[in-house]
Amino acid sequence: MFDELGTKLDGALKKLRQRGVLTEPMIKEGLREVRRVLLEADVNFQVTRDFLGRVQERALGEQVLKSVSPGQQIVKIVHDELANLFGDGSPTLERAPSSPTVILMVGLQGAGKTTTTAKLAKRLGREGRTPMLAACDLQRPAAIEQLQTLGEQIGAEVFAGEFGCDPVAAALEARERAIELKHQLLIVDTAGRLQIDETLMDELGKIRDAVKPAEILLVADAMTGQEAVTIAKGFDDALGITGIVMTKMDGDARGGAALSIHSVTGKPIKFIGVGEGLDDLDTADPQRLAGRILQMGDVVGLVERAQVSFDQEEQEKLSKKVLGQGRFTLEDFLVAMKQIQKMGPMDQLMKLIPGASKMKIPAANMDAKRFKHVEAIILSMTLEERKNPKVLNGSRRARIAKGSGRPVSEVNRLMKQFKEMQKMMKQMKGMMGGMGGGGMPGMPFGR
Repeated sequence: MFDELGTKLDGALKKLRQRGVLTEPMIKEGLREVRRVLLEADVNFQVTRDFLGRVQERALGEQVLKSVSPGQQIVKIVHDELANLFGDGSPTLERAPSSPTVILMVGLQGAGKTTTTAKLAKRLGREGRTPMLAACDLQRPAAIEQLQTLGEQIGAEVFAGEFGCDPVAAALEARERAIELKHQLLIVDTAGRLQIDETLMDELGKIRDAVKPAEILLVADAMTGQEAVTIAKGFDDALGITGIVMTKMDGDARGGAALSIHSVTGKPIKFIGVGEGLDDLDTADPQRLAGRILQMGDVVGLVERAQVSFDQEEQEKLSKKVLGQGRFTLEDFLVAMKQIQKMGPMDQLMKLIPGASKMKIPAANMDAKRFKHVEAIILSMTLEERKNPKVLNGSRRARIAKGSGRPVSEVNRLMKQFKEMQKMMKQMKGMMGGMGGGGMPGMPFGR
């Protein structure tokens, strides 16, 4: 997400960061490079112009020019103004005075509307709200079946209208059912089209008027660039959307749509889709998104992923063993590795760690295959060998290598890394005075 944009922006700001003294011509020259980067990323021309105008006005202030570190001050200004492009403050969802709160999902075909509906239900369900889904795209049987399947996967009830019937009546019936079953939340999936047309908007307007949603969320495909901004404006003019969900942000999107859409429509991005999994929906917090673009990481995002992915019971057992008893075996190593794998691809996780983008870590060390190789090696050991690796002599290591299909050198490297991790765990126990506490052991990837 924002990888290419972040790398190019970092390069554009690098010269400014490295200078001990900045003059007005230097700043203007640096911002011209930033302008080129933003336009190449398909950011709206007027949005780019206004953005750079604000940055330049603040950057040329006497306080910055006389600062001890003017380059860092300018980076801070760019960060703040990037955050402003996404909206004011952390986005929230409105609640209706009485249950259920209705959220209307709208958008064109192919934007990921139905999947996003399920993702949102799962996310809000984790927050303690009981969601119900309504399949009101009654023109495509596949859309109804898809939402029913997704509902089963996340454990949410789905009200499905009949194919070919009136979607407005179906939405009203779904709302009555949600009231009857005491659901706090009703998320309505609606029909899409290949492009905006009067028939679609008329149908969506009738559903809106019937169920009176607290939120109308437009699901927009980030891959379509500035076309997504035009689509958002069309939906807002017709329906009065309250927020935007940007999907496919993990793809090859250059970031221009995400940086432009709030400035053009005045409506905030509330969520971003960062993967195909049903947990891959992040809150679009402006400060955190700006941090990701400038390669500052996103610790909050990393913690959120851990909270969703980690098995709490396994986590507590592991923490108690490692920090309480000072023991860390290859069995524990395997548990920790599987927990981390649940959080997503390692290259994505590294981008959330501040400073990690500057670390020269070989791509092979973050390859998912590396996890599989390590897992195969450990699973080729006996229970005794996993609990007491000291017994691993040359013949045992040769047997393990043969059983896992990996060379003996990889087995030896894993054992060396494991010993280093054991030392680290003992140090952690000493620092914490044996009090115990949370924390997931890190995974070694150095060769």
